[in-house]
Amino acid sequence: MKGPARTGDAIVNLKGEAMRFSRRIILSLFAASLFLSFISLSGRGASAEKSGEALFQEHCSACHPNGDNILNRKKTLHKKDREANNIRTAEDIVKKMRNPGPAPTHPQDWAGMKMFDQTKISDEDALKIADYILKTF
Repeated sequence: MKGPARTGDAIVNLKGEAMRFSRRIILSLFAASLFLSFISLSGRGASAEKSGEALFQEHCSACHPNGDNILNRKKTLHKKDREANNIRTAEDIVKKMRNPGPAPTHPQDWAGMKMFDQTKISDEDALKIADYILKTF
């Protein structure tokens, strides 16, 4: 009976080893998924670290290509037009982003610049955009 008992023990041992191996695989997969989740969250933080130029391209360039203004040619982002409209500092630019002005009174008029509140662009990112505008245009 020693032969079959040994075979039975070997089968039990193999099952135990297979279970331990399965647990290791599961733990390894869990650890890898945690690591990838951490990297993913870190990537979101990196997007918060975008440059003023990248933020400008993302939020402003559609209406202000190369600092121009597709809706009102008298209100470009170029220095002479900014100064003519009393916009001289980064804070002035952020104020304009937050409150672009009154809505048009005539329905045929363009609505003008849309408002970018703190939920759309954080204060930190708005200042990055403003600094980029001042340095670039």
